[in-house]
Amino acid sequence: MKSFENGVDRRRLLAGGAAIAGSLVLPWAARADAPSEAVEIEVAEGRLRGVRTGGVDAYKGVPYGDSVSGPNRFKPARPVAPWTGVRDATRLGTPTLQDPTTVYGLNEPAPGEDCLVLNVWTPAGGGKGKPVMFYSHGGGYTTGSGGSTAQDGSMLAREHDVVVVAHNHRLGVLGYLYLGELGGAEYAGSGNQGLSDIVLALKWVQRNIAAFGGDPGNVTIFGESGGGAKTSCLYAMPSVAPLFSKAIIQSGPVVRISTPDVAAQTTRFYLDLLGIAPADWRKLLDVPAPQVLAAQKALLAKYPGDSGGWKGIQSLNPGSYGPIVDGGLLPHHPFDPTAPASAAGKPLMIGWLDREAAFFSWQNKDIEAFRLDEAGLKARLAPRLGDKTPMVIDALRAAHPGASPSDLYLTALSYHAMGAGSVVTAERKAAQGKAPVYVYNIAYRSNRKMDGTDIELGAMHASDIPLVFNTVASPKTLAGDRADRFEAARNISTMWANFARSGKPSAPGQPAWPAYDLKTRSTMVLDVACSVVPDRFGAERKLWAQLDPAVSA
Repeated sequence: MKSFENGVDRRRLLAGGAAIAGSLVLPWAARADAPSEAVEIEVAEGRLRGVRTGGVDAYKGVPYGDSVSGPNRFKPARPVAPWTGVRDATRLGTPTLQDPTTVYGLNEPAPGEDCLVLNVWTPAGGGKGKPVMFYSHGGGYTTGSGGSTAQDGSMLAREHDVVVVAHNHRLGVLGYLYLGELGGAEYAGSGNQGLSDIVLALKWVQRNIAAFGGDPGNVTIFGESGGGAKTSCLYAMPSVAPLFSKAIIQSGPVVRISTPDVAAQTTRFYLDLLGIAPADWRKLLDVPAPQVLAAQKALLAKYPGDSGGWKGIQSLNPGSYGPIVDGGLLPHHPFDPTAPASAAGKPLMIGWLDREAAFFSWQNKDIEAFRLDEAGLKARLAPRLGDKTPMVIDALRAAHPGASPSDLYLTALSYHAMGAGSVVTAERKAAQGKAPVYVYNIAYRSNRKMDGTDIELGAMHASDIPLVFNTVASPKTLAGDRADRFEAARNISTMWANFARSGKPSAPGQPAWPAYDLKTRSTMVLDVACSVVPDRFGAERKLWAQLDPAVSA
């Protein structure tokens, strides 16, 4: 089943993971006027100078990979070479090539090609054996960085005695243009270089995180939106299994990914936009970075993506950028036809927000999405559902009595975009019968408003980021400015950190969180007061099984 017309724009969705963190607001722990002092640390490659602020040591812009520009463009990255002296790690490093308007770090450098850097936040005062939380940023496969202020790791490190790592990696053409068909063995891994960069960062963690007090044997990989998509892929890579112990996928299910034949078509489309014949593909190595980016954006505009439903959030049509089944790093689809055997013993958390789609209506300035009447609801659903539209509306209305037409519309879009793939992922992990899977829905309603209106956006896509990182002190994050946001953030960040520590999410004063199974389908509803609800979206699950049956190709 295709995406709903006037609904979630898949490219905006995957680009949104960066934009979501866009308010340049600092968590109080990292404010520029807080007292700070220089600190130094020794890693395998040399010494680093960071900053201690409010009981947290931060090391930023730490290189984990060597240059990936010039002759190294599209090739696997090499580990960074050792250095002499003390390397400054007090400022963010370069984000990957993209528009500067899609990164949101404080004093972040302009985007560029040589972007293989990471940031580390660790509690001051020493110690060892701390859980490590390794975060992949949102922005899909084309935008974002590990330096966005809403994703600052200071509060997690301070409040929960964990070590937080966030990284930059290649995106878009530089990370996912497949050249294996044209370039042969030298470029065999080119369709997944963005993911291979993240693997290189995980290997850096294995070498160095003990110096920061972290436990290399207790690494949780997690990410939101596009970062959740990357986490879905990392979770399924057999060669990566020794590098992490558990995972959290936030609004980013990826059940199926693309294939080399589709990726090869995308490459030919891209070459055509640049006026380069396939036989002359090596000219790509000399195309200036601004032109690389311009052609990337033109291709996305020319070939709109389409995804959602049980297969997850990655667009699978030609013209899209993203990971592929390459027979090496990713030998199979992440969760199709089954959950990955290589991660059978690794606990998983997965979930989404109640009103994901409100974010995209907000970004698209689609105010009418919030003001639909019955006729408007039918008009928006009918182009995709056809004669099934009345049945779908009746089923949604029965499951959500009293909901307005706009509420039903946003519910349908949200489940199609994030819920269906998350449920298939959870069901296949539960069927494996090994390590537990925990399913959540975030119900905390942000009071951020649709511009120029009194319409509150609610539990929209990406409003979970400041709740997970507990960066809600600023009233300008997507979590809004309600006084009770602190309680919601405390619950959610604590559950994430405790899952990282022990493999079981929990928070003081909140109900025990049972693992998801195929009988009760227990779902934790995260809010100021949390609750466990059996099969919370059962009506949608059954409905989508009819509309979009999960049949492996």
